[in-house]
Amino acid sequence: MQNIVLLETVYKIYTMGEVDVTALNGISLTIKKGEFVAVMGASGSGKSTLMNILGCLDSPTRGKYYLEGIEASQLSKNELANIRNKKIGFVFQSFNLLSRTTVLENIELPLIYNKRISKIDTDRVHQIMKILGLEEFQKHYTNQLSGGQQQRVAIARAIINNPTLLLADEPTGNLDSVTSMEVMNVFCDLNNKMGITIVLVTHENDIAKYARRFIVLKDGKVLSDTPSQSTASDISQIPCETIS
Repeated sequence: MQNIVLLETVYKIYTMGEVDVTALNGISLTIKKGEFVAVMGASGSGKSTLMNILGCLDSPTRGKYYLEGIEASQLSKNELANIRNKKIGFVFQSFNLLSRTTVLENIELPLIYNKRISKIDTDRVHQIMKILGLEEFQKHYTNQLSGGQQQRVAIARAIINNPTLLLADEPTGNLDSVTSMEVMNVFCDLNNKMGITIVLVTHENDIAKYARRFIVLKDGKVLSDTPSQSTASDISQIPCETIS
């Protein structure tokens, strides 16, 4: 199976005044096409830094990062921006939607900035809205929607360019438990039915249970890396449901 992500002895060191702070301390790992991976760890463990590296928002201090065979760690800022637009989808805790534009306009936004596309594929836009249960809300402004609906819009926007990798950073952090479950079932459907490779950062065991693989970080290192079938007793697999 094809490697989507390959990290080779990646370090990320920040200089704060006269002190060097090591956020990632020699991490090596691979993520294959179609995997659903949860990254966990205490505050300061390095999970946010790892997400920034994977999302080409930052570059390693040392080591190499390959995204679908491309050594992203050596790219310029413009090249990284191009990679982010074409190959990576982002879903954040805070949704990051444009409140004075419609659901449809929010979802179409990445297509407008994609220079490979000369015309918006309206069929794909409506297909994605249908998959995520958003068709009836397409003309609504996003600030008229519930939190769960807004996160679905954010997910739709993240996958509209058919990204190689979908990164979700605490995507249920602003949602109640019932809505969180609904959103996680959306991620499961995207992974199971569409084969989208997902890396999810979370501090919640109940959310991590939806993934198929668990990576736990501590002090910038990989403390454990286990598939769902052999996880610790406090993390057991929950069957993913499909979107109703």
